[in-house]
Amino acid sequence: MEPMFDNKRLLWLLALVAAFLFGPYRSPADEPNASQGTERKLPPGELGRLVQLGREIVENTHDHPLSKEFVGNSLDCTSCHLDAGTHPEAASFLGVATAYPAWSPREKRVITLQDRALNCFMRSQNGTRPPVGSQVAVAITAYITWLSTDQPIRMNPDKPLGPNHVPPLEQTTGDIDRGKTLYEDNCAYCHGDNGEGSDDGPPVWGDESYNDGAGLSRVPKLASWLKVAMPLDDTTLTSQEALDIAAYVNSHSRPKFRLQDHLPEEGKAGVYNGDGR
Repeated sequence: MEPMFDNKRLLWLLALVAAFLFGPYRSPADEPNASQGTERKLPPGELGRLVQLGREIVENTHDHPLSKEFVGNSLDCTSCHLDAGTHPEAASFLGVATAYPAWSPREKRVITLQDRALNCFMRSQNGTRPPVGSQVAVAITAYITWLSTDQPIRMNPDKPLGPNHVPPLEQTTGDIDRGKTLYEDNCAYCHGDNGEGSDDGPPVWGDESYNDGAGLSRVPKLASWLKVAMPLDDTTLTSQEALDIAAYVNSHSRPKFRLQDHLPEEGKAGVYNGDGR
C-alpha cells in the first residue's frame, strides 16, 4: 500500500497550511527598510513620477524650483530626515504615513500627514506654509507614503509620530561649556566654527538655520536626534555628550517664530489641484 503522503506532497501541504495561517511569504527585501531605502519599485505612471518628484524636493528643498519660495533658510528636509528620510533612526520617514491622521498637542487638533509636512516649512525651514493640495505638498506626502507601503495603519492618538520616531533620552540637561568643546572637536568641521554650515553640513544656528519654533530648538529634542544621527555615519556620542552639544548649539541666536509670519496669503491655505472642469 502506498503511503498517504510522499515527501513532495507533504512539503506542498505544509506550504499550503503556512500560507493559510500566515499569508504569503514576504522576504525582508520586499519591505521598505534602511538597507533597501527607496530601491523598491516606483508606482507606474504619474503617481510614480510624483513620488520621485517628492524625493527630489526632500533632498533639495531650499533650492528646488517648486519649493524654494516657501523656504526661509538653507535647510533641506534631508538635513534632519537623513538619507532622504530612509535612515532607520534619524527622523525616519519609514512607516510614518501609517500614523496619520494623528492628534497633535501643539496644534491642539487632529492633523494629516500633509499638515505635518507643511508645518515643517514654517518652523524647521523658517519659511511659509505651502498651500494644502499644492504640487509641493502632494509630492512630498506621496513620497513619504510610498515609504510606508505594505505597513499596517496604526493612527497615533497621542502625538504625530511614526513607528520609527527618535526616542527621548532619559537625561534632559546639558552643559553649555562642555558642549562648546565637544562642538569644536566633533561638529565644527562640517557645521562651521560659528554654526554657519559648509558644503559638508547645514547651518545649526543663525539666520540660515531653524527658528525657535522648531522641535530641534528644544535641547532634549535636539539631543535625542544627535544621539542617533551624529557624527554622520559614526554615531559615537553618549547621551550626556549629545545633551551638552545640544545645549551649546541652542544657546546661540536663531530666528524668532511668529505664526502669522509663516502662514500663506488669505485664501491660499488650500488649492484645488485638479485640471478637470
